[in-house]
This record gives sequence, C-alpha cells and structure tokens, in this order.
Amino acid sequence: MADILRTGTTRRWSDTVAYGGLLFLCEVPADTAGDIAAQARQVLAQLDAQLTAAGSGRGRILNATVYLPDPADLAAFNALWDEWIPSGTAPVRACLHAPLTDPAMRIEIQMVAAAGG
Repeated sequence: MADILRTGTTRRWSDTVAYGGLLFLCEVPADTAGDIAAQARQVLAQLDAQLTAAGSGRGRILNATVYLPDPADLAAFNALWDEWIPSGTAPVRACLHAPLTDPAMRIEIQMVAAAGG
C-alpha cells in the first residue's frame, strides 16, 4: 500500500496531499487587499510553487475547480488562466460562483495533478 504524503499540514488542512501518483492541492490568496487580477496572480503563483516543490507542474494538472464569489471576475480570471496554463494541457475545469469563508477573498482554486515526473 502506498504511503500518503502531506506537506504543510495543520489541524484543518494540508498544503498538498500526494497519494497513488496524484497530487491534491488548494490555494487562496495570502493577501486579500487586491482585485481579482492581483489575488488570482497570487493564487496561481502559490499553486505553481506547490506543484514545483512536489515535482509536478502546470502541464500535469488533471482537474481544477475555481471558486469565484463574483461572476463578473470570470473574464479577468480567464485571461490570467489562459496565460498560465501551457498550450495543449488544459485540465478538466469547473468554475463556480460561490461565497468564500473570507468575504475579502476573490478566488479559491482546488486542483488535482499528476505527481512527480
């Protein structure tokens, strides 16, 4: 049986969980002072760092779920996402209009990627 590997584990969450060749991760903005573009850039950079640290990368993302409290932010987010995801590697993606636990947050992204490789 494969071991479950966790990083950044707290009482309520881990930054990443790797199991069976899959990497699970979720990020929210560390600084909620900015608009959707600023917060999305932060979240994408944080995801990039987590993917890289786990030996994965943007082109290995299998599934992404994006939570946006304000549907008017979708176009601005999509422009950043389209630049961030390598051409030809788009994952399965859902984008939901949903409130977040901190009203100042404009975005949260949860994803699954192929680990390592």
